[in-house]
Amino acid sequence: MAGSDAAAPAAPDTVKILIAGGFGVGKTTMVGSVSEIAPLRTEESLTAAGLGIDDLDGIEEKRATTVALDFGRITISDELVLYLFGTPGQQRFWFMWNDLAVGALGAVVLIDVRRPEASFAAVDFFERRGIPFVVGVNGFHGRHPYPPEDVRDALALPEHVPVLLCDARERRSCRDVLIALMDRVIAEADEGDSTDQLTRPVP
Repeated sequence: MAGSDAAAPAAPDTVKILIAGGFGVGKTTMVGSVSEIAPLRTEESLTAAGLGIDDLDGIEEKRATTVALDFGRITISDELVLYLFGTPGQQRFWFMWNDLAVGALGAVVLIDVRRPEASFAAVDFFERRGIPFVVGVNGFHGRHPYPPEDVRDALALPEHVPVLLCDARERRSCRDVLIALMDRVIAEADEGDSTDQLTRPVP
C-alpha cells in the first residue's frame, strides 16, 4: 500500500498548566478566551450565604464563582499541547490546589492591580513548591495603570519571574502569556538538565 512505510506523525507532548490567582481576578475568563475546546466550568452563582466570606470589594459586579476548577486546551504547536486547569479563588477552596498541582509543570498567576493582595497566596504557593510561574497582570476594562516593574516591586518578585501585561478577554494576549510561561519552563528544565520532564503524561 502506497505510503504504508511512512512514519506516523508523533503525538504532541502534553503539558499541564495551572491558571491561578485570587478571587475574581479573571481565571475563568482566561481559560475560556484561549481554549480551543468548549471549556469545562464549575461555576455557581454567588448567594447571600457567601456574605461576609467572599470579599467582593472592588468586584461588586461579580455574579458567579468557580467552586472546583475550569478546564481548557490550547495547541501551541504541532509538538506541544497545553491542558489548562483554572483553580478556585476563594480561600475556603484552597485545599484543592494541592491536588490540582500534581503533575503541573508551570502556572500563570493572574493579578488584578486593583486588589494585588488577592493573589499573594498564589505566588507563595508556587514559590514554595518550586513550580515555575509567570505573572499576568489582567487589565480590567482594558486599563493597565502600572508598568510591569511596579507590579514586580509590589509583589517582591525576583527578576527571573516574567511579569506580563495582558487582557484575560483576548485570546492572543492570553496565548502570549502561556508562551512566555513555556519559555520559562523549558529554560528551567535546561538549567536542571531535565528536559525529559516535558514529556511526562498529564495525570
